[in-house]
Amino acid sequence: MLLDYGYTSIYLKSNSRNKIEYVYNSKNRNYDVVILGSSRANNHFVSEMFKKKGLKTFNYGISGGHLFEADLMLKLMLERNYKIKTVILETDLNLSNDKRSETVAAKFLPYIHDSEIIKRHFENEADFNELYYLPFYRYINFDALIGFREMYKTLSQQPTSLLDKGGYYALGNKKGNMKNDIRNLKPLRNKYYEAIKRLCKANKINCIAVMTPMCENTKGMNYFDKVKKNYPEIHNYENVVTEDKYFSSCGHMNDAGARLFTARIINDFFKTK
Repeated sequence: MLLDYGYTSIYLKSNSRNKIEYVYNSKNRNYDVVILGSSRANNHFVSEMFKKKGLKTFNYGISGGHLFEADLMLKLMLERNYKIKTVILETDLNLSNDKRSETVAAKFLPYIHDSEIIKRHFENEADFNELYYLPFYRYINFDALIGFREMYKTLSQQPTSLLDKGGYYALGNKKGNMKNDIRNLKPLRNKYYEAIKRLCKANKINCIAVMTPMCENTKGMNYFDKVKKNYPEIHNYENVVTEDKYFSSCGHMNDAGARLFTARIINDFFKTK
């Protein structure tokens, strides 16, 4: 019990190591644009380009994240009285599952006893009873993510780069896997995407859902057509940038590609700003 209390107390005082605690330990922020999604948001939307257009923007995309976490992030922002005009939601490959991301969801667990919203979000998870009722279980079970090492780094206020550049993380030109096969992916009627849409509507937030680019060597590109059939309101930008020189890996653009893509988004949705 004492260890649980000690670890949790440290996380409750930090807002500088990752985007989740940056939101959790905050209040009353105002944004013209908030970006949510996975690495395909984190690496693809250049915050400074929005800012140059006079749009106060932060990229809250999280590498490895699913829509489970994007929904929870938005709920926490609204609870903290964020004023948000527009949410840009990366909604493509992450529609193919409605499970949590083990690596990202764990970062919410230090706050599960402090937050009714986080508690409710995890209530239907198979391991909820252990996570909620067993003292210190979550810190042991997710030791690599929220255990001693991360607690110590948080306590000693060791910086990360996750909050730099308005939350945008630029990838370089070194090529990773430049082939991809998404033929087995099937877009769902995703309950977390549906929840995000409802939250935006209820709070008068303009929700722009987009599919972001993939390299030319991807097999199964009709996945994006299936998404469009399920959700006609999602804007399909998967073929806006295609040349390999603009990609760091098949599913992630480098900085040059991200800037081309961001310029197109700004022109299509914010050109009157």
